[in-house]
Amino acid sequence: MIAHIQGRLVEKTPTDVVIDCNGVGYHLHISLHTFSLIPNSENVKLFTYLQVKEDAHTLFGFIEKSEREIFKLLLSVSGIGASIARTMLSSMEPKQILQAIASGDVHTIQSIKGIGAKTAQRVILDLKEKVLKVYDLDEVSMSLNNTNKDEALSALEVLGFNKKLAEKVVEKIVKDNPDATVESVIKQALKNL
Repeated sequence: MIAHIQGRLVEKTPTDVVIDCNGVGYHLHISLHTFSLIPNSENVKLFTYLQVKEDAHTLFGFIEKSEREIFKLLLSVSGIGASIARTMLSSMEPKQILQAIASGDVHTIQSIKGIGAKTAQRVILDLKEKVLKVYDLDEVSMSLNNTNKDEALSALEVLGFNKKLAEKVVEKIVKDNPDATVESVIKQALKNL
């Protein structure tokens, strides 16, 4: 119903803003991601999503159209309401959420406050195909390398190596050889530790 709001920024907190449009103040709920990107200038434009419930009409604001689209995708998942979707977008960059979904990284999604294992799995199950169709696959391959890095690190920790030392070594290996498999990262790390 309301696609965007443009006007004078009257109030700004990490969770919401008030924008004055020709004498009418609109209260919009925002994520920390949007909060960090809102300019301190007088004039602001936010893309919006209006949630209509029996007891409330709530307006959510997003500095980027893509963040709003991810918010809508998250709302389509059973068990995820507007507050959890906003928490997800406050906890991680929108691109990180897409990468975690596309690569099936349950652990990353589960690390967000308020999301359990079942909900994290449902997010991936419901949204993975949509995300892979709509967004760039380059982002996904980058994330898979991060997953390989994380798996290699946890394996080295289990083997008894110091976490900080292992992180430095694995970081260098992944940087030098981004396509390295988990096994090759671990083998190279063992030689350097």
